[in-house]
Amino acid sequence: MNLNQVTVPSANVEASVEFYRRLGLRQIVETSPDYARFECPDGDTTLSIHRVEQVGPGPGVVVFFECDELDDEVEKLKGRGLRFDSDPEDKRWLWREAYLRDPDGNSICLFQAGKNRRYPPWRVNRPSP
Repeated sequence: MNLNQVTVPSANVEASVEFYRRLGLRQIVETSPDYARFECPDGDTTLSIHRVEQVGPGPGVVVFFECDELDDEVEKLKGRGLRFDSDPEDKRWLWREAYLRDPDGNSICLFQAGKNRRYPPWRVNRPSP
């Protein structure tokens, strides 16, 4: 089994399309105003946006994008006008993370984890990396 895509809800697909393009994703499908789909710059996973009447309350969706050079990537995206809720910070779970939100309030985490992404010291049945 392999993860194909994640779909996030959006009350304004056009605004979300602009956001995810600035984030660096490549748009591969457009059926405005209801749906758009993107490829990540690295790997095979895709992200799609699906129009909803209203995005629900609460914490909602959190999408994680791994970056080899997190601090440089955050600075580059700030230069494109994206605003971050938090700058890169080392976390106790051994990841370095920075957060921002898309136009609908969905949380986006850019992170750098290295081998700890899949093989943290507390992994159950931890195989060798």
